[in-house]
Amino acid sequence: MNFSLFLNELWNARMNLLAGLGDTVLISVASVLLGTFLGVFVGLAMTYGNKPTRFGVRVYIDFLRGTPVFVLILACFYILSVVGLDLSAFQAGVLALTLFCSSHVGEIVRGALKAIPAGQTEAAKSIGLTFGQTFAYVLLPQALRQILPTWVNTATEIVKASTLLSIIGVVELLLATQQVISRTYLSLEFYLFVGFVYFILNFLIEQAGRAVERRISIP
Repeated sequence: MNFSLFLNELWNARMNLLAGLGDTVLISVASVLLGTFLGVFVGLAMTYGNKPTRFGVRVYIDFLRGTPVFVLILACFYILSVVGLDLSAFQAGVLALTLFCSSHVGEIVRGALKAIPAGQTEAAKSIGLTFGQTFAYVLLPQALRQILPTWVNTATEIVKASTLLSIIGVVELLLATQQVISRTYLSLEFYLFVGFVYFILNFLIEQAGRAVERRISIP
């Protein structure tokens, strides 16, 4: 391993790698936020919906969780264009990861809400709280403490899954690195480097999640 050569090539490729890192962060943040927003509604429908609604949402969750992310990405990019919905590779990738994230978040939310004793919902109704107020002031604060650790794990999975978007041409961090490798032939050095960058990203997410968890924990 020629370390000085690697540092020189790394400096030369810094703008391309930073652009790839920026796309990785943007894809991950957008997918996690949109997936969480959609997943909360999926979890609510699974918990409080009528029987047909719960059946439909269960099919949605099981189908997405049982389908490899790789296949979801290809389906969103190629199948949607066949039916007339033309998305860019970036948009199709975000859509695929959002759907995947929502299925996991929906199941997490369902499990957390089911763990809260039904008596608390009945008590909230007895003092005149609407469903929205009951969810916001009674159920959500308690559910968050159970949701957060698993949600953080899902967020790190989305960061790792973003590497699969290179198959449809999204130049995220991994593809940007591979482009540099094809020019420099320093495969070992750059793969070790990009692995370290992904580790840092996920480490920061986990630390942020633990900080929030400590903040909302009951003393």
